[in-house]
Amino acid sequence: MLVIPAIDLKEGKCVRLEQGLMEKDTVFCDNPAEQAREWERQGGELLHIVDLDGAFAGVPKNRAAIASIISAVSIPTQLGGGIRDIETIGAYLDLGLSRVILGTAAQRNPQLVEEACRLFPGRIVVGIDAKNGMVAVQGWAEVTGVTAVDLAKRFEGYGVAAIIYTDISRDGMMQGPNLEATKALAEAITIPVIASGGVSSLKDIENLMAIEPAGVTGVITGKAIYTGAIRLTEAVALTKNYKPN
Repeated sequence: MLVIPAIDLKEGKCVRLEQGLMEKDTVFCDNPAEQAREWERQGGELLHIVDLDGAFAGVPKNRAAIASIISAVSIPTQLGGGIRDIETIGAYLDLGLSRVILGTAAQRNPQLVEEACRLFPGRIVVGIDAKNGMVAVQGWAEVTGVTAVDLAKRFEGYGVAAIIYTDISRDGMMQGPNLEATKALAEAITIPVIASGGVSSLKDIENLMAIEPAGVTGVITGKAIYTGAIRLTEAVALTKNYKPN
């Protein structure tokens, strides 16, 4: 299982939100490129970037910071937030990103996912963010009437590289991931699932590794590694040395 450090960008700075609320942000670093280098130094093998301003605005907003991150590290990078069309996807991939994450656009326009997967095979990830099991879009500001599982099933056969599943109620709250919902989603589809939201301890990562056979291949961590609740080096070592019971 991959432990994936996150960099959430707001106004060019690295922040963390509580439950997706922009007004509940904590700035952890004002130099995203240096933060990216630090996560690479600590053993990160893939970097997860979110353009928070872009997610709410529906258009890219932190391009300069994103470009600085890409140029600062040698590990793969993936980005979500405000990506709504093929042109933006292509421009970001040309910038050097390894993968692009479609969230709101995936829910509202599944055909975009299908076309993007055809044009950019292996480089499209779908982000599914859920509140009480229901998909939320527009930077989590709007909850839809679609379940996370039903939305994920739509993308079977498209060639989606992975689905990032975030339980909004857990995100930034350090209460542990929603194991039951994550496992249920992974078991319902053949696409690999990356868990996100609520990871606060090495035990949480162990619990996620226990459901890896269901198809959970990675875990994104943000606030826990910024606050020191988890040391990224130790989390990576744990996944490398894990032996299931």
